[in-house]
Amino acid sequence: MRATQQRLCVNVDHVATIRQARRTDEPDPVLAARACEEAGADGITAHLREDRRHMQDGDIARLAKELRTPFNLEMALTREMLLIAEQLGPYQVTLVPERREEVTTEGGLDVARDPRALADGLVRLKRGGVRTSLFIDPSLDAVRRARDSGADAVELHTGAYAHRGGTDTLAALAGAAALGAELGMAVHAGHGLTIRNVGPVAAIAEVEELNIGHSIVSRSVFVGIAGAVREMRAAMNAARPGTR
Repeated sequence: MRATQQRLCVNVDHVATIRQARRTDEPDPVLAARACEEAGADGITAHLREDRRHMQDGDIARLAKELRTPFNLEMALTREMLLIAEQLGPYQVTLVPERREEVTTEGGLDVARDPRALADGLVRLKRGGVRTSLFIDPSLDAVRRARDSGADAVELHTGAYAHRGGTDTLAALAGAAALGAELGMAVHAGHGLTIRNVGPVAAIAEVEELNIGHSIVSRSVFVGIAGAVREMRAAMNAARPGTR
């Protein structure tokens, strides 16, 4: 039987990072997102940070309106961001941790810190018809707490695997993915994945979707963004027998 093709959701934040280096109007992350869709991306991700270091409010509004594939909005759990999500109604919101001093997201959401606020935020999003996901470290406790909060999905932070490697980091991802699926949640994964290291994560059967951004945008300098998306898709498919 042919295996189900894993979804590739492309994060276009760093197209905006290049634009913001000059505070101009190019490259346009929305046009980049459309090019990714045409190259076979199954969805688009963008993170509207509180400090607006890359994506801007207008970018997010255009993505929510113009994309043909599902739009996954990454954001912190704040009043401002909840209001924006309620107004725009993206397909999915993924709640992520955020610190002003970090270069990029450094770890998973602390799902034990304020479970009541987390559950209330998820309820607000669901009332607006928005699918919900939590970006978490690949620990069994975090997966269980994500389920208890009412999230529809979890996105497993693959940073430890991507930066350190080792069978222990991969085993943690596989165990968390298996538990998430067993508890009835959709399981996604991402952070630091490249065409060189994506295979073992793509091979985890319970992982339905990968969110990949920086390496695709970086590779696009050499092969164009459509070529970079196609290369990543090929690397993912090679790790899942029966897909092509």
